[in-house]
Amino acid sequence: MPFSPEEIRRTERWLATARVFLAISALIAVWMDPAEIRSFWAYALLAIYIAQGTAIMLLLRWHQQSTPSFRLLVHGADVVWPALISLFTTSQSNPFFLFFLFVLAAAAYRWGLWETVMTAVASLSLLWLGSIVLSVEGTRIWLAHHHLQIVRVNIADFDPKRLFVRSIYLLVMAFLLGYLAEQQKRLRAEKEVATRMLGMVRMDSGMAAALSQIVGELMNLYGARRALIVSREGSNPRISVGSLEVERGIHEVDWLDPGPSGADTYLGESVASAWYATSHRSAMEFSILGVDSSGEVVRSIDPALMRRFAEVHPFMQMCAIQFSIGQELAGRIFLLEPHFISNVEDELRFLQDLVRHVSPAVYNLYLLRRLRRRAGALERARLVRELHDGAVQSLIGVEMQVDVLRRNYDGNSAQGPAPAQRSEFMAAELERIQNLLREEVLKLRELMQQMKSAEVDAQKLPSFLRDAVQRFQRETGIAARFLIEADEISLPSPVCRELARIVQEALVNVRKHSGAKQVTVQLVEADGKWELTVEDDGAGFPFAGKISQAELDSSGRVPAIIRERVRLIQGELTIESKPGSGARLEILVPQAELVS
Repeated sequence: MPFSPEEIRRTERWLATARVFLAISALIAVWMDPAEIRSFWAYALLAIYIAQGTAIMLLLRWHQQSTPSFRLLVHGADVVWPALISLFTTSQSNPFFLFFLFVLAAAAYRWGLWETVMTAVASLSLLWLGSIVLSVEGTRIWLAHHHLQIVRVNIADFDPKRLFVRSIYLLVMAFLLGYLAEQQKRLRAEKEVATRMLGMVRMDSGMAAALSQIVGELMNLYGARRALIVSREGSNPRISVGSLEVERGIHEVDWLDPGPSGADTYLGESVASAWYATSHRSAMEFSILGVDSSGEVVRSIDPALMRRFAEVHPFMQMCAIQFSIGQELAGRIFLLEPHFISNVEDELRFLQDLVRHVSPAVYNLYLLRRLRRRAGALERARLVRELHDGAVQSLIGVEMQVDVLRRNYDGNSAQGPAPAQRSEFMAAELERIQNLLREEVLKLRELMQQMKSAEVDAQKLPSFLRDAVQRFQRETGIAARFLIEADEISLPSPVCRELARIVQEALVNVRKHSGAKQVTVQLVEADGKWELTVEDDGAGFPFAGKISQAELDSSGRVPAIIRERVRLIQGELTIESKPGSGARLEILVPQAELVS
């Protein structure tokens, strides 16, 4: 799992800073104890090393990215410097031995275990080569002939026994640093993959879209040419099979017909929860390695499931991972022709852990979508009921009243009331019909307003609520005002839409049932939460005091649509009622990071 560009940039900048710090620290150590240095050459090499480290650090500050060849060149220079500087120092606890550790740490952070070991081998080879060359008398004669500073090498410092012990130290350190860095790199990469997949599970996307994006990411990660998503809801015998292919686009799901034996083909019983199978070309025989739910290796896996699957989807390599989302959804993900870089057992355990991390987020999405569908069904049922009990019944009543007027009005009847009385009766009836029609028009407007698809986000929410309150006042004559105490609203769009619907529903209830003269809608931020209140001075509810959401759920009080919408946004509903004096609805909503 390679590093991201951002991770590479951070690593290179950290190494550049550490390189300069190490060189300056060595210079200070030499200044405090000059006996560590044997020759003028050590000072010159140290100065060049400091200049090189500073130049590399500045280059990395100016450029956003470094190329692989540049990193390899810098690493090669880091390998050479310790071997050169060590030739001019004493062997007893000199500070320049840290340069060897630095180059090993650099290899470990850049690459991994075997690159670190190879770096140690290269450093030791240079050290042994330098000790051999400079211990030869001919080298001293050549330096003196060219009037150069004689390199004072103590041959005893490069005794094979001492160099061997130092070599063992460095090799052991290389294995330790490389192994630790390899594990750390793997953990970081796995965490990054899990975080990226969790980010794909959004409330505004459906289950199918979220699963296809997650499986598409797995295909990219392992280079699989095709993947299958097989799922089954609860005890429903019907299964769904979705296919994703690289050639058609990994986010384009093609839903397949599982056939009459689909459950046995895709969801047959297996002792392993994840496995990797390799098909032999000669016959329908497979090499299978799996792990159970606890991560233990399982080798005795029935190949019958592989044969049934291979008859429908032939493969050379196949990986399967079982998933379970709550009690409602279960299934398997199949990757065809994946390429595992590391050990198969480790990859299977990683996939298991990945599924365990992502499943709760997908389950939350499943529950939220189900709550939203339930809220939508409740609202549709309420709208039908409103139309049937309101507008339809009123129009039937108007029709009957008009029919009565038609029957009673007979200008040629000698037995009817006097014309003046008939006119008064007609005027009174027409006024009553007009008031009834006006009331029904108002109700229909409210229903139409609620049925509109309100595209409300954090920026539009204040103006939407203000317009709704002002329209309520114009149409009902009830004094209404909207108050907001926040500079900026940080709520996702789905939550803003639900809050807008809640206010609309609450205002409808105020008009119908409260008989209030004043109503106030307020939105404030308090204690890291958003608080929406709707307060009126009407009749109140048929109870006194404050009731929490749990009590409201158990008692069934308050319109169900409001309770469902509050639950959908993970909010908390509280109602305070004073019979004859009014009521107050209070809704607390967590901040954006908790509900997004």
